[in-house]
Amino acid sequence: MSKIETLANQLLSKLFTLKNWVMARLCTLWQKYSPQLKQLDFAKVKSFVLKYKWRILAILIALYALSKAYDYFFPATDKAGGPITVTTVVVEKKNVPLIMEATGTIVSNSIVDIRPMVTNTVAKINIKDGQEVKAGDLLFTLDDRNDKANYEKLKALADDAQKQYLRAKELVEKNFISKAGLETSMANAKSAQAAARAAEVQLSFDYIRSPISGRAGIINVFPGSLVQASNVVTTATSSTATSSVGSMVTITQLNPINVQFVIPEKDIPTLLENQLDGEALKVKVTVGDSSKKTYEGTVLVIDNQVDPSIAAVRVKAQILNDAMTLLPGQFARVSLVASDLKDALTVPSQAVVINPRGKFVYTLDKDGKASSVPIKVVYEYQGSSVITGIQAGDKVVVEGKQNLRPGSKTREAKSTAAPVAVEAKPEAGAPVPAASTTTPLATPTATDKK
Repeated sequence: MSKIETLANQLLSKLFTLKNWVMARLCTLWQKYSPQLKQLDFAKVKSFVLKYKWRILAILIALYALSKAYDYFFPATDKAGGPITVTTVVVEKKNVPLIMEATGTIVSNSIVDIRPMVTNTVAKINIKDGQEVKAGDLLFTLDDRNDKANYEKLKALADDAQKQYLRAKELVEKNFISKAGLETSMANAKSAQAAARAAEVQLSFDYIRSPISGRAGIINVFPGSLVQASNVVTTATSSTATSSVGSMVTITQLNPINVQFVIPEKDIPTLLENQLDGEALKVKVTVGDSSKKTYEGTVLVIDNQVDPSIAAVRVKAQILNDAMTLLPGQFARVSLVASDLKDALTVPSQAVVINPRGKFVYTLDKDGKASSVPIKVVYEYQGSSVITGIQAGDKVVVEGKQNLRPGSKTREAKSTAAPVAVEAKPEAGAPVPAASTTTPLATPTATDKK
């Protein structure tokens, strides 16, 4: 330490000692003479001041000098800790996608329970459990002997009736029979053909085919099982028998597959406005807790009525399932891009401060002084907030705001954090900010952070 610093420290020490001594003397004099001050009148005070005027003046000058010296060696900025280090972002205008998030269920695009149309026994099973089938593929063959014989019989009668009709037609031309006989023959031919077609339909019921393309589920019947019309197929395993209840098998279409979810009633206008514009609403779906894969699709339909019990409307969207990794009944998280907020002002959600009077942010002027600006949060998603109350180009404090007060001096951190802005196409697979506060566009926002 240099001699000058040593002398300065000694001078400060003496100044502090002098200041303390003066304050102590003043306190002593006050305690000693304060009871008498009440008894003093103006004349006595005037005479006292005139008598000790030089001493009073010297004391006042000394106190003033001590105050100036203290302020010089200990400025207010040093006492307050100096400028506060903060991190800021510059507010910019951009289009922000308005995203509604919900939970839903994976549902099949088409699902059919295969049940018999006739009472019969199963002769042959032509598929295996879990097999992929196409529309028209033969699934089950029932015992067709009786129906086939009946069809062949009626088909022969129909062919004979047709020949009789043709023969009667020739005879009418030669005037061997009347026209009434021809009409009777024609009616018999048509009746026999209708009976043959009915028998053919009855025979077709013994060959059960898949009405759709999809994946077969677990087969609930076996060769020799008796099945009945409007099926009561039994399958329950015990120590003595196996019986089934349900369909013979269920065919489920897995690609494409649908997801069904609900949207709150207050958000319906936003959805319908976008549909009226002719734009297909896009969705992104994740299934399971890992959220490793995101499935993209489009909204198929918005239900035509609101469920009053939950004040929400059902929405169904279709997604591709080429890998066949999605199954009906799975829990899904859905992100629906409803519309865009045009020229929105976004800041990181951590820049928003909440106090009993409302929400505000700290902005810095060109000199680095902080000021609080009341704002309103319009929409919040994945760490970014769309706000009103500030202007584009304003510098908003993100980090270090807990130490700020209006008028505080600041300095920028050396490594300024980049603004966290909502991308034009955000990843819907990210964990959902649940989207539950109200926005001017009837859009849910998450709880605002301080």
